[in-house]
Amino acid sequence: MKIALDAMSGDYAPIATVKGAVEALKENEILKVILVGKENIIKEELKKYTFDQERLEIKNANEVVEMTDDPVRAIKDKRDSSMNVCIDLVKDGFVDASVSCGNTGALLATSQLKLKRIKGVLRPAIAVPFPSKKGNTLFLDLGANADTKAEYLDQFALMGSKYMEILSNKKNPRVALLNIGEEEIKGNELTREAFGLLKNNIRINFVGNIESTRILEGDVDVVVTDGFTGNILLKTSEGVGKFIFHIIKENIMKTFLSKLGALLLKKDLKKVKEKVDASEYGGAIFLGLNGLSIKAHGSSDYRAVKNALKVAGKFIEANFIEELRKTMEV
Repeated sequence: MKIALDAMSGDYAPIATVKGAVEALKENEILKVILVGKENIIKEELKKYTFDQERLEIKNANEVVEMTDDPVRAIKDKRDSSMNVCIDLVKDGFVDASVSCGNTGALLATSQLKLKRIKGVLRPAIAVPFPSKKGNTLFLDLGANADTKAEYLDQFALMGSKYMEILSNKKNPRVALLNIGEEEIKGNELTREAFGLLKNNIRINFVGNIESTRILEGDVDVVVTDGFTGNILLKTSEGVGKFIFHIIKENIMKTFLSKLGALLLKKDLKKVKEKVDASEYGGAIFLGLNGLSIKAHGSSDYRAVKNALKVAGKFIEANFIEELRKTMEV
């Protein structure tokens, strides 16, 4: 199992990426990581750690795609960037997957250009599992397609269903369409047209519309929406999560009794944090491409990088691309 890791991208690279790779090797004995980036910087960072040198390599890349770079220009002008080289390694079959914490637009554009879409796929989608009361719920699209057609949403539902079947062992996963009401007539032109397609799609278990207030109840397994709405949903949920923990921490520190209570609840509070912490879920897959390209959060710490590598490993072990290919080519 070989995974290319963009060691130079992300807010805390290369410190977080290198440590994340080393920690991932400890947890998975069949994993091999190719750290892609400026060799001299990566080597210096690796001096801090003891690791199996047979399972960790460095692939030099002299450029870095910055978060502020235009996606198209990044592909053309920075051909020797760590991000570009990672995707090249997947395309050439040298590695099984790529993980990057870099510029989402640039990574999506590079991945689409080099890996191509699976035959039959109209558009790729960014798919992310969210924690819910009853496990995980998969959301897509969370940013790959700001402008979407109804047939794209119909296909997202099929790809999302396959994801949950393979990665979460869900039989006949329940699919819902994100909308402003549960009734079939609710929503805009896009959602009303998509509802009709989803309702008549015999390859999925469509259960109707779902409002945003119910998406974390766990009553459905897959929620589909357009990339514009999905990206707002993702960032809003992250912001709300951070705000809630800020308020909890602020109030805990106010009195001696609240501090004592927090000490008694320390284990439980830790479990809650792990449940909603984005770093625990690793990364998002660009679903529908002819290769595994995993996008981790730009602010990923070493734990998030480690978990993104773990997620990539699960996709590899499940032979996910080949299984999705079979589904989409029918």
